[in-house]
Amino acid sequence: MCVKSLQDEKLCSAAMSSLLINQPKYSWLKELGLSEDNPGVYNGSWGGSGEVVTSYCPANNEPIARVTQATLAEYEETVQKAREAWKVWADIPAPKRGEIVRQIGDALRKKIKVLGSLVSLEMGKIYVEGVGEVQEYVDVCDYAVGLSRMIGGPILPSERPGHALLEQWNPVGLVGVITAFNFPVAVYGWNNAIALTCGNVCLWKGAPTTPLTSVAVTKIVAEVLEQNNLPGAICSMTCGGADIGTAMAKDERVDLVSFTGSTHVGKLVAMMVQERFGRKLLELGGNNAIIVFEDADLSLVVPSAVFASVGTAGQRCTTTRRLMLHENPWDPSTLYGLAHDAPIVHTETFVPILYVLKFKTEEEAFAWNNEVKQGLSSSIFTKDMGRVFRWMGPKGSDCGIVNVNIPTSGAEIGGAFGGEKHTGGGRESGSDSWKQYMRRSTCTINYSKDLPLAQGIKFE
Repeated sequence: MCVKSLQDEKLCSAAMSSLLINQPKYSWLKELGLSEDNPGVYNGSWGGSGEVVTSYCPANNEPIARVTQATLAEYEETVQKAREAWKVWADIPAPKRGEIVRQIGDALRKKIKVLGSLVSLEMGKIYVEGVGEVQEYVDVCDYAVGLSRMIGGPILPSERPGHALLEQWNPVGLVGVITAFNFPVAVYGWNNAIALTCGNVCLWKGAPTTPLTSVAVTKIVAEVLEQNNLPGAICSMTCGGADIGTAMAKDERVDLVSFTGSTHVGKLVAMMVQERFGRKLLELGGNNAIIVFEDADLSLVVPSAVFASVGTAGQRCTTTRRLMLHENPWDPSTLYGLAHDAPIVHTETFVPILYVLKFKTEEEAFAWNNEVKQGLSSSIFTKDMGRVFRWMGPKGSDCGIVNVNIPTSGAEIGGAFGGEKHTGGGRESGSDSWKQYMRRSTCTINYSKDLPLAQGIKFE
C-alpha cells in the first residue's frame, strides 16, 4: 500500500511539473491569478465540481493548466445569483454603470500584454493579434462609457391634445453570452460592456478549449466589482460544454442569449430559444468575398487579400474565402478551375484556403457575392465611385459588412458588427447595437383633463 501511494504521488508530481504553468518560461500566467487547478464557476464566489478539463497549447499540444467545469446544479445556482444581482445593478443610474465599465477597461489595460499572451498560448493566434483582441474589449468599454450618457428614446408628436408620446428603453435582465474559441476575449467584451451599460447582468460560457482565458478575464472583472462593493454575480461565469449551453438556451430566466459560433450549432441554439419565445443574438459563419475590378489599386489589394485570408490561420468569421478577379487584366489561369457555385466554394471551411474565381461583369460579381447562404462581410477594390455606391445600394452586397478598398476582416468597434441570412442577423458592438440588449416600451401620458381617442374615434 505504501509503495502504491508513493508511486501515485510521483505520478501526480510528474503531471504537475509537466504543466506549462509550472515552467519558469510561463510563470507570467500566475500574474493573471491562474494556478495548476482553476475553478470554472464564478457567481460572486469561485467554485466548480464538474468535469476537470486540461487546456492545451495548440502550437505544441502541451498541457497548460486545468479547469473544473460547472455542473448543472452549479449553473442553476449561478442563474439564481445573477438574477438577484440584477436587482442591485438595474437600480444604479446608467452613467454610474458606465463608470464601472470604465474601470473594467482600465483594469484590462493594465493586463493587456499578459492577457494577450494567454490568448496566444491557449487559442493559438499570434501575440499581436492576442493583444489586439484585448484592445477590442478595452475599446468597447470606452465606447460603452460614452453610451451610458446617451441611451434614450425619442419624444414623438402626439395627435391628441394634452398628451405626450415617448419611448422608454429598459434592460432585458440576464444576458447569457456563449462565445467561440477563435475570439475568447473580444466577443465577450462586445457583449459584456454594452450589456452592463444597458443595465443587464451577464452569464458567460466560453469555449471549452479556452477556459483559462475565461477564468483570467472573469478574475479581472470580478476584482473591479469587488472594489466597488457590487455583487460579483453581475458578471457570472460557468465553464462547461454543450450541457451548459443547452441549459442556457432553454432557460426562460435568460432574457437574451448571445451566441457566437458555427451556423450549424447556432441554428440549434436559435430553435431552442425560439421555442420559449426568447431573445437571441446570433453571430455565425461567413463565406466572405473580395472582388477585384480592373481599376483596382494592387498596392491595396495584395496586403488586404493576404491578411484577410490567412490572418488568425483563416479562423475568423470574417476571413476572406473567395477572391474574385476581373478577367481583364487579372488572368493567372493556373489559379482557376473551380466554378463559382461549386459546393466546396459555398462551404465555410474555417481554414486558410482561398478560392480564386474569374468574373466578367459587375453584375456577375455582385451576384456571385450574394449567392452563398451566409451574409457577413464583403469587399470590392475599385476607383469607380458609381460602382462603389451601387455596391452599397439595394442591388449590391447583401452582407452586414460592406467594404470598399479594405479587407473583409478587421472591423472597427464603432460600427454594428454582424451579418444577414445564415450569419444570423445579430448585431454587436457599436452603432445602435445596444438596442439588442434592451426592451422598448411606447408610453403615452395624458396630462390633460380630457380623454380623446386616437384616429378621432368617439364613443357617445
